Amino acid sequence: MLYREAGQFKATYRADMQMFPIRQDRIAYYALLVFAFIGVPLLAHFQIGMFGRDYVFKAVLIPFLVLSLAAIGLNILTGYCGQISLGGGAFMAIGAYFGFKFATGFGPLMALPMVVSILLGGLSAAVIGVLFGIPSLRIKGLYLAVATLAAQFFFDWLFLRVKWFTNYEPSGSVSAPELNFFGYIVKSPVERYVLALTFVTAFALIAKNLVRGNLGRQWMAIRDMDIAAEIMGIRPLYAKLSAFAVSSFFCGVAGALWAFVHLGSWEPLAFNIDRSNQLLFMIIIGGLGSILGSFLGAAFILLLPFFLNQVPSALGLHISVETVTHLEFIIFGALICTLLIREPHGFAKLWSLAKEKLRLWPFPY
Repeated sequence: MLYREAGQFKATYRADMQMFPIRQDRIAYYALLVFAFIGVPLLAHFQIGMFGRDYVFKAVLIPFLVLSLAAIGLNILTGYCGQISLGGGAFMAIGAYFGFKFATGFGPLMALPMVVSILLGGLSAAVIGVLFGIPSLRIKGLYLAVATLAAQFFFDWLFLRVKWFTNYEPSGSVSAPELNFFGYIVKSPVERYVLALTFVTAFALIAKNLVRGNLGRQWMAIRDMDIAAEIMGIRPLYAKLSAFAVSSFFCGVAGALWAFVHLGSWEPLAFNIDRSNQLLFMIIIGGLGSILGSFLGAAFILLLPFFLNQVPSALGLHISVETVTHLEFIIFGALICTLLIREPHGFAKLWSLAKEKLRLWPFPY
């Protein structure tokens, strides 16, 4: 609802607090959801274009969705609360291994349903995330990053050496149980894609509501100036530890999905320091403090190597695998540097500026 005052239109508080205040954004969001849930599976069913290939679902779409969820979790902590973390991969591993234990039998407990196991894996990561978030009450910046990096190395060692987490498998690798959701077995790549998309959609909506509510405002106040926020009555203990808990929960659920839905079988190297760095690059490139930026960053990180591998062959160019790999690093690094120099707020800011220009076109003034 709008009212006019002194020749200007102003929005009510209720309209300003809507998830998508602009009608075009709401229409685009619903259209995207319909295409993602219905259009993409239909294209795959009728074998239309690249969507008819299982490779696209296994190597592109499912990893994109799961890593987007993990990037949202890290963005809550780093982008919204300002607490630098280099342990995203560790909390994904916690969600994966604890989810595996819950799904196959955890101590005296019987094997739990798959949905419950995935959520409990995320809850386990949240509890451990709070423990490792306690140092954030005393240290900040690079010192906090080093503390979270210690968590990464600790859990790399723990899951590799302690065979209890792998049900005493001598090789150290783990095979996920079948994806049984209330009697329905998820097998095909399209079904796995829809499953991952359902989780990501639900958690993205939860994250969007959290960051625009009271808790999200506390996180952003701590990020911008923690001393001023404390003077205003915001408790740093509650704000920081809640950010660590929510972030770790999202990363833990993403880790369980990465293990169960995408990999099927895995070992600790699947969640090493490279995974943590990848998540950090995603939110920096996509945009710190932006849910949309998490998706854009994940798309950039995953799709760029895919296109660099596919475009030369589509054009009939025969390039060796080594050359393609080197080109990936060169182009990827150059694009990252250019983006960070031209627009430090990432792709989310570029998208916002593009929408504003389109909204004003053809009368920019």
